[in-house]
Amino acid sequence: MKKVLFVTIVTVLLTAMGITLASCDQQEYINVYNWGLYISDGADGTIDVNKAFTEATGIKVNYSYFTSNEDMYAKVKGGGSSYDVIFPSDYMAQRMKDEGLLLELDYDNIPNAVNISEQYKGMYYDPEDKYTVPYNVGLVGLIYNKTMVEEAPDSWSVLWDERYAGKILMINNPRDGFGVAQLMLGIDLNTPDRGDWDRALQALLKQKPLVQSYVMDEVFMKMESGEAALAVYYAGDFLTMKENNPDLEMVYPKEGTNSFVDVMCIPTTSQNKSGAEKYIDFLLSSEIALANAEYLYYTSPNKTVLENEEYSLKDDPYTYPSAEVMANTQYYHNLDEDTLRYMNELWDSLKIGGDEGNTTAVVVAVAAVAVAVGLIVFLRIRKKKREAMMM
Repeated sequence: MKKVLFVTIVTVLLTAMGITLASCDQQEYINVYNWGLYISDGADGTIDVNKAFTEATGIKVNYSYFTSNEDMYAKVKGGGSSYDVIFPSDYMAQRMKDEGLLLELDYDNIPNAVNISEQYKGMYYDPEDKYTVPYNVGLVGLIYNKTMVEEAPDSWSVLWDERYAGKILMINNPRDGFGVAQLMLGIDLNTPDRGDWDRALQALLKQKPLVQSYVMDEVFMKMESGEAALAVYYAGDFLTMKENNPDLEMVYPKEGTNSFVDVMCIPTTSQNKSGAEKYIDFLLSSEIALANAEYLYYTSPNKTVLENEEYSLKDDPYTYPSAEVMANTQYYHNLDEDTLRYMNELWDSLKIGGDEGNTTAVVVAVAAVAVAVGLIVFLRIRKKKREAMMM
């Protein structure tokens, strides 16, 4: 009786406000979980993709962001939140597929998948393209402030140069962090050999006293403001930073680098698979793919973008590196369970340093970084149109 009475009261109140229970049930939305600063959002007259999707379909987009593959994986794996579309990188998509965390896609609902270039189909992480659709392609680069370094670097080894102590930013996730050390040492990025990981850890421990901080999206503010001289980050984001600080340059080091594909997929916790597939299809449409490519500066796997004569980045050497650069790149693959566990243990030992007395300080620092990232993503003013487009 109490339950019936409660529902009756709620129904009367909602009706008085012009809302019915049926209309609440019929509201459609999707929960999207993407990297920070990784979609055209309407700044400077560009397309607000999420708003445009809602206008086109009537489906509301609840949009939230993550700062690393590992953070995203932990959130989805934990099951505390239900996302409909997520954007992992290749190796993480492979891991999630192998662990049964992704749903198969219904391509009848994604007709714009025909726009994906052949070279990005049947990739190692999803050979039959059952679970993923490419979103963006990129490389990890070495960013430097030309007014703060003595000569233009060409090697990852500059990140171990004592001349730049306190001016070095290292990327704050284990695959990319270890990747830099592995590349410098000539170690395969996907090695299962614990001895190789130990060697990389020793290099990172040697570097640690020189590092100002380990960063993800905080890198934007630090490099744009001249707070740091050197940083490891993604090429597309470098071009955004350079617009705000023309003293910044980037190089793909001679030892090689990581090439990655960020993909769109649907986790098994999705509550609106059809809406998720509509969203993926929308992002693959020619107009939206072009808007994202111009806004984000990443390599587009969508062939209609490169075919578009108005696309301004097709000759950019950072967005579309030379064949020579690409020949000297490696993809991350999903590591076996034992190697993954060992890598994470080593990364934790690097970051915490084995000092049990600093537990509280570490917790406070992590919380502070989380707040800082949120403020940076929310408040940063970004000039997203290249000058050539505004002329």
